[in-house]
Amino acid sequence: MARPEGEPAEAETAEDRAEAVTGFLVRLTGLLLRTSGEGAELIAREVAAAGRALGAEVSVLLVMDAVTLTVAVPGGRARTVIVHAAPEVARLDRIAALKPLVADVCAGRAGAAEASARLDRIEASPAPYPWWLKLLGIVLFSLGFAPLMQPTWYELGTTAVLATLAAGLAVASDRVPRLARVLPLVASVSVSVVTVGLFAGDPAHGGPVLLMLPALFFFVPGDYLSAAAAELGAGLVSTGAIRLVYAAFLLVQLCVGVLLGVYVTGTPTEALFDTAAEADLPRWALFASWTVFTAGTLLAFAIPRRFFWPLLALVYLTVGVQSAATVLIGETGGTFVAAAVLAAAATLLSRGPERPPRLLLVLPGFFTLTVGSLGMRGLTTLVGGHVVDGFTDLLELVLVVTAIAVGLVLGATLVPERGPASGRPRTGP
Repeated sequence: MARPEGEPAEAETAEDRAEAVTGFLVRLTGLLLRTSGEGAELIAREVAAAGRALGAEVSVLLVMDAVTLTVAVPGGRARTVIVHAAPEVARLDRIAALKPLVADVCAGRAGAAEASARLDRIEASPAPYPWWLKLLGIVLFSLGFAPLMQPTWYELGTTAVLATLAAGLAVASDRVPRLARVLPLVASVSVSVVTVGLFAGDPAHGGPVLLMLPALFFFVPGDYLSAAAAELGAGLVSTGAIRLVYAAFLLVQLCVGVLLGVYVTGTPTEALFDTAAEADLPRWALFASWTVFTAGTLLAFAIPRRFFWPLLALVYLTVGVQSAATVLIGETGGTFVAAAVLAAAATLLSRGPERPPRLLLVLPGFFTLTVGSLGMRGLTTLVGGHVVDGFTDLLELVLVVTAIAVGLVLGATLVPERGPASGRPRTGP
């Protein structure tokens, strides 16, 4: 029997639509994966919801740096694509722009062609701040964290110099890809040499690692450690395990850089001991440091400035809850409670397509819980020959990372995030 007239055109239309939907979902997956440094648990849900809204069935197999995506559109053949990307948190303005795009797709307000065009604009958009503001942001980020290491004026002054050095390297790496590959090592060697050579001569000012840490805090993978543990707690075993290994590698790389700086200056490794200086900062400076820290986070990670106030509120909420709970139930318990409150509050504040994405809201709270600095201090103290103190820091690291992870999972369980709305399947791109 002859094929009815028009059938080839219909088959061609179905194939074209399948190609358009698959192309959009692949690009969406890639961008979500590249910006998933704080965790990848939402990728599968958002991609699958967008696919359903566009009339496709989507299967996602996820690990930390790769996604196997299978897309089946009625009338077209199924397509399987492997998407690779290195997770990072450098351009969080793109995460902010993706949220309303995914919401429009899921609500049926945008088809594959329009969504792809909007993705083009998101990927082509310049960073929201010029390079010199990013440099300033990294310096402010470090200065806001410095009083947590040692609440002294000397610590702040040292951090201003060292953080400017580290920030200059970070900004330069945006233009020199080869430098970006070894940036944590280069930054830690440079900061170590300058610290030991210029600032760590008097033990009354504190140990050299305590002077270095604020300037290296931008590179310390404390947020990766917390995200990895949270993924493990949420059942994403492969993703969490790989991220945990990667975070440990970055931590060891920073430690090796510090050691190389010590060797270059001829300083004995026994100097790598956490001798804290006597506090001389007033209380108002300690309180104000978290505002400086939040402003630095905004600039350093390219977060749109309209999100400053909710981020600031969550930072002070996290710090306040952690401080109060620590008095009652100890440091590990206080960290657990603070992580649970942070996760629940961030989820509530992120509801709605025009609200800040949950990732942006959680990020500063991740940093305030400071698990990465414990790992750095523990490793350098061990290398310095102070075995008991080194293992004490590392044990505390394990306990705090676990407390953060379980707290985040609990907070997300108590206040579940609303998934993207699934609009009716569209019949065309």
